[in-house]
Amino acid sequence: MSGGYATTENIWPQKSTFIVTSEFLHNSVIVLVKSQMMKSFLITLLMMSNLARAYAISSIQPIQSIDSLNIVPADSVGRWYAGNPVAKKKFMPAAFVVPVLFAGYGFAAVYDHGPLKQLDVSTRAELQEDHPLFAAHVDDYMQFAPAAAVYALNLSGIKGKHNLFDASMLYVTSAAIMGISTHFVKQGVGRERPDGSGFNSFPSGHTASAFMAAEFLHQEYKDVNPWIGYAGYFVATATGTLRMYNNKHWFSDVVAGAGFGIAATKISYLVYPYMKRLFTTKKEGNFTFMPFHQQGNSGLMLSGRF
Repeated sequence: MSGGYATTENIWPQKSTFIVTSEFLHNSVIVLVKSQMMKSFLITLLMMSNLARAYAISSIQPIQSIDSLNIVPADSVGRWYAGNPVAKKKFMPAAFVVPVLFAGYGFAAVYDHGPLKQLDVSTRAELQEDHPLFAAHVDDYMQFAPAAAVYALNLSGIKGKHNLFDASMLYVTSAAIMGISTHFVKQGVGRERPDGSGFNSFPSGHTASAFMAAEFLHQEYKDVNPWIGYAGYFVATATGTLRMYNNKHWFSDVVAGAGFGIAATKISYLVYPYMKRLFTTKKEGNFTFMPFHQQGNSGLMLSGRF
């Protein structure tokens, strides 16, 4: 089933559950999924859904399933998922100086025919001269490492700024902002890749994803230990460097990608408190937003009382 409604009248009167499966999501965004960045986003979303579900199930007592679906009742996990309202984050223009400068540099380099272009060309030439046969694809996985660290730290008992659900939603929001923005910029600019494999070089999606995750890790753990966040930026920088070694991006593509990724996460931390208030009320458990997996289908479920 690709999407539909499952009622729970025999268990909780006046309660409805809307289930969106991964197949339904795929059909809804089939155009956007054609981009490599959106494919990565959907894979990450499903991975996080399974992680969050596993964490929830391990934190509560077993409960009878609803209509043979492996979904725990909202009243049992509503407090964990809904939690307390997320504090609004004050908009600080200074926080966006670095990502704006990074993205601005990238755009300037795309249309420059002077020193910025020469820097792109010379950097590529030096890397290819030193490592002409370099072909490591670990960057395909490194881009997710800082975000995975957030889950690993949480599950090991080292709590960040938000509970696991809020952190997941912040990451999903960041990924959506980053994925959509880089997709349309790639299509609009149409810059050729260094290896000639396509015209979607600017900005670097892998680098954007890595720095988005690094900023996510930094935001969650900067008050616990700032070095945790610095480690995330190190991994993100290594990801961008590998994209150049693999001859997939110019130097300016990577710099701009870092700007897009950092900005996406900063924006999500600004807008998420308002988004959460759309799904929660003063009465805890009115709405529950959770992942599920049933008969090979993974997706998200919104459950609430009306």
